[in-house]
Amino acid sequence: MTETLKLQTKYFGEIEYEAGDVIHFPEGLFGFEEEQGFLLLPFDGGGMLCLQSVKSPALAFVALDPFTLKPDYEPELEPAELKAFGVKDAGELGFYVLCAVKNPVSDSTVNLKCPLVVHPETREARQVIMERYEMRHPLAEFSRGEGAAPC
Repeated sequence: MTETLKLQTKYFGEIEYEAGDVIHFPEGLFGFEEEQGFLLLPFDGGGMLCLQSVKSPALAFVALDPFTLKPDYEPELEPAELKAFGVKDAGELGFYVLCAVKNPVSDSTVNLKCPLVVHPETREARQVIMERYEMRHPLAEFSRGEGAAPC
């Protein structure tokens, strides 16, 4: 039987989760190296997710599936990165990008350069650098058509 844990979150109040729900970042996130455990929680509608720290209740990020914004997004991992995840192909992994939400929302940006990479089975994750992309892609540059989700 799995133990149910409680967590005070930034956007959802107190929630319950199981230890197996936690995504582990052994090196933390860039600028938040001490933060190594997160939950990926869906916001209502729009395809946005909340990357909520399990250590620091006030620390949460807005995350998106990059392929809903940019269907031709092509994350390429180095052989050593693939090996660290224990996979042969990046297609075996999940990718998320962080959104810097601004006011007004139309000024928000998405970081395609430093996606979060998650192994769906082991729940181990890393933030990596994609040299071919920029850190601050204005949300307005993405089509408002099918699949586009505002931050």
